[in-house]
Amino acid sequence: MVESEAFSTRTAAGRLLTLLVVGFLPWTIILVNGQFTFVFSFGLVNTNPFHLTNLYDYLTQFTLGLPRSLQAWPASTLLYIGALVSAATGFTGHEDERLTGGLLVFAGGAQFYLTVGLIASLGTRVFPLGMIALWTVAWWGYGPALKRIFRHDE
Repeated sequence: MVESEAFSTRTAAGRLLTLLVVGFLPWTIILVNGQFTFVFSFGLVNTNPFHLTNLYDYLTQFTLGLPRSLQAWPASTLLYIGALVSAATGFTGHEDERLTGGLLVFAGGAQFYLTVGLIASLGTRVFPLGMIALWTVAWWGYGPALKRIFRHDE
């Protein structure tokens, strides 16, 4: 294997691993009356009583009549999955870093919209870890590629 190919493979593996870690973090932590709800990419976890509502059940059973901002969570998960798939193409040398980074920026934006909506509707404490993590990975792993989107010299 050529040295640049090994570097490229290590870079792709590092980015993909980082993205996978982000997927297992709680994206939003909601504190209402001393009770925590953790919003993960795959579902909601309530602490009292302990219960997991997976994303599929949320979409098919619980979204009717909810504010639009609460529908941003599934959208951010879909954008995140797109970024994972795009990052995985880095192993074949076909990743478009602008696409991966852009999907992460938009996934973080959807989490921001969710956070603002939760604060407005519940008037509660909301901690947007997913937004911070998604935007940090976009900046750290894909910042130069994202900057190239707006430059006209290429």
